[in-house]
Amino acid sequence: MPDITLTTLNKLKQSGEKFACLTAYDALFAHLESSAGVELLLIGDSLGMVLQGHDSTLPVTVEDMEYHTRAVKRGNQGALIMSDLPFMSCATLDRALDASTRLMQAGAHVVKLEGAGWLADTIGVLTRNGIPVCAHLGLTPQTVNVTGGYKVQGREDDKARELLADAIALAEAGAALLLLECVPSALAAEITRSVNVPVIGIGAGPDTDGQMLVVHDMLGLSFNGRMAKFVKNFMTGQPDIQSALRAYVAAVKAIEFPTAEHEF
Repeated sequence: MPDITLTTLNKLKQSGEKFACLTAYDALFAHLESSAGVELLLIGDSLGMVLQGHDSTLPVTVEDMEYHTRAVKRGNQGALIMSDLPFMSCATLDRALDASTRLMQAGAHVVKLEGAGWLADTIGVLTRNGIPVCAHLGLTPQTVNVTGGYKVQGREDDKARELLADAIALAEAGAALLLLECVPSALAAEITRSVNVPVIGIGAGPDTDGQMLVVHDMLGLSFNGRMAKFVKNFMTGQPDIQSALRAYVAAVKAIEFPTAEHEF
């Protein structure tokens, strides 16, 4: 597979071809996923939960993200690498610039930050300094203590209008990608049509340009055996992990995942 760039993802959006994204936290899974055709690898601060055993993403540090970004870079076979800016690393512009610089130097091609329209200025400055940004909207796990839990966002008309306006504003501010987590499918489809940048969904229905899952979830791995509504276990019926990864990519490309049972 030729190296995937932001230009690649933009061309896929324009042509209507879906692209597949997964989290990756180490060299081995980066190799397996990218070799299976996954176009975008996310070093997510979800590592705080699935790797470190925390009950949220909040304890994850920039140092943690640097370490895992370096590991993923070593195993990557041409996918685009995106790294999360962890909790409070965007509290000020200086902190955002410092953390983003460290992650880019560790091997990221894009940094992802959580928030809403207020991120526009930060995104503009990062972009002007050569740091591509993915804006994460909808359910933002770093603010779980403010929102009162892991809940679908944008169900009420006023909240939907606000989320749409934020998405448009952040794309206009220079965001290279948007990621929508746990928003109603109809709203995610409207946002995807309304912006010129690729939109990735996780629990956001089938109409976004790309699909994201936590790799442990799509392999049926969890501490308690419970899976979120938007997750499908792709290990079912597959002989090995590599086959499950290929099945995920194929399902995304064929628009066979997500289906109605995975939507809000």
